[in-house]
Amino acid sequence: PGHNLVGYTGSRFGAAYRARLGGGGTPFFGEGWPVYWETILFDRGFHDTPEERVGALFWLMHRSARIIFSLNFHMGIWSPQECIDFLVDKVGHERDNATAEVRRSFDPAAGYSPLYQAAYLLGALQLRGLRAELVDSRQMTERAFHDEIMRQGSMPIGWLRLALTKQKLTRDMDVDWKFYGDLPAR
Repeated sequence: PGHNLVGYTGSRFGAAYRARLGGGGTPFFGEGWPVYWETILFDRGFHDTPEERVGALFWLMHRSARIIFSLNFHMGIWSPQECIDFLVDKVGHERDNATAEVRRSFDPAAGYSPLYQAAYLLGALQLRGLRAELVDSRQMTERAFHDEIMRQGSMPIGWLRLALTKQKLTRDMDVDWKFYGDLPAR
């Protein structure tokens, strides 16, 4: 239900133009949607064995670690070597894999913005917050929620929230949204 579904539905519903609107091409939707589904599948017991559950948690920890090492690097606090050491010492990566991850994250040719690595987990948390607001409160069914997200396509999650809640738009409206505070306790 991740990248391929986003690409398919984006081309099917003609929402590809939104990627050029006000940051709609940021990775918060494109990377957040697949991670959102990883968390939903984990919550629903998709992983059959303890090893599979630990593996899923490892990759969630990896995405959290991306936020830490990327922001520390871009703020000039850590060197690339310190980022690699962090992934080895705190996350459990093998050194070659940690080196490849850091190299990929900071490669100028890749064109990743300083917030790119944060977008995976933060986009997923935004979608979980939106789901809690609309599905858990029974304003929408889960199927209607997911179908409408796919129909709307890539855009900032705050804008997606406006579309799903059918708020009347005004020229001066504030689209800030404290999504994390809306999440239910686990």
